[in-house]
Amino acid sequence: QDAFVAFHADKVLVSKYLKPLQIGELAPDQPSIEPTKNEKLVKDFRELRATVERMGLLEPNQLFFFLLLAHILLLDTAAWLILFYFGTSLTPFIFSLLVLTISQVQASWLQHDLGHLSVFRKTKWNHLLHKFVMCHLIGASAKWWTLLHSQHHAKPNCFHKDPDIDMHPFLFTLGKKFSVELGIQKKKYMPYNHQHKYFFITLPPLLFPTYFHCHTFYIAYTKKYWMDLAWMLTFYIRFFYTYGSLLEIKSLLAYYFIFRMLESSWFVWVSQMNHIPMDIDYDKNLDWMSTQLQATCNVKQSLFNDWFTGHLNFQIEHHLFPSMPRHNYWKVAPLVKSLCAKHGIEYQCKPLLTAFADIVHSLKDSGELWLDAYLHK
Repeated sequence: QDAFVAFHADKVLVSKYLKPLQIGELAPDQPSIEPTKNEKLVKDFRELRATVERMGLLEPNQLFFFLLLAHILLLDTAAWLILFYFGTSLTPFIFSLLVLTISQVQASWLQHDLGHLSVFRKTKWNHLLHKFVMCHLIGASAKWWTLLHSQHHAKPNCFHKDPDIDMHPFLFTLGKKFSVELGIQKKKYMPYNHQHKYFFITLPPLLFPTYFHCHTFYIAYTKKYWMDLAWMLTFYIRFFYTYGSLLEIKSLLAYYFIFRMLESSWFVWVSQMNHIPMDIDYDKNLDWMSTQLQATCNVKQSLFNDWFTGHLNFQIEHHLFPSMPRHNYWKVAPLVKSLCAKHGIEYQCKPLLTAFADIVHSLKDSGELWLDAYLHK
């Protein structure tokens, strides 16, 4: 199936695990495509996938990723050196915070590449460097991220299946359908008609320093990811030893919490601009391409946008080919656009600031729909 092909880089390895699960072959008179799926689109997408493989677009440029890692490590070192050479007064304190935030966010984009097995040809090297970047440089569990993010990719924006929209309905009401349902049921966990306002002071600044911070340790501990926990401890030992030698305890804790808030804000605006404004519904069991296109949109390409978003401005191409190295998204984008045009599928691509604004607009619209349904007798 298309989802299986998209997620597994080493088909020979995984086929060994599939053989004992084989029950038999379909009878010749049985359909191979479920009725909810577009058979012609499935065929055309598989031809596109074959074209992508022939063009070598799944092959990584390791110099590209080496330079990414180098600039992350340089920024990480520079953040400490700023305080060491210029002191801990307000100006170097703020400048150091900004440099470390940039390093952390860029590291989160790189760990995303490694988690999708798109940096090295061999899976084990992706996993090893993933632990270094995610656990040691960022301080979170690599396996925790893989567990949640794989579910997101399999069923993006599908309620109860995509953990990225678990904030519905406890913090926000998402999507037109669910907002109306919630209003009809007279459920109110939050003042949803104001969610486009309290979004600014909740999810962007607080996702990392509160929920993610606790959840990554909780999952790593309960699922016994001992290796990840050991790697994560090296981050905290390194951070509090190096910065603790320069800052007093109150300043150190403030420094840590502020850079986590800045990192969180950057991450949330980028990660949600491609999904929250899109269709959010129950799983309709559509074909792979339809599932991804209804839940994702792109942001226009520029050197800044590519760097700022970690190439997640090409969210459509990333979701269709999650193991594709990010430096090749722009090459496959025209082919994806052509296939969308052929089958009448909308291919959305927006300016960066418009994509950010659409998050707020969609939250406002959802909140108003909830309020109308809630007040309706």
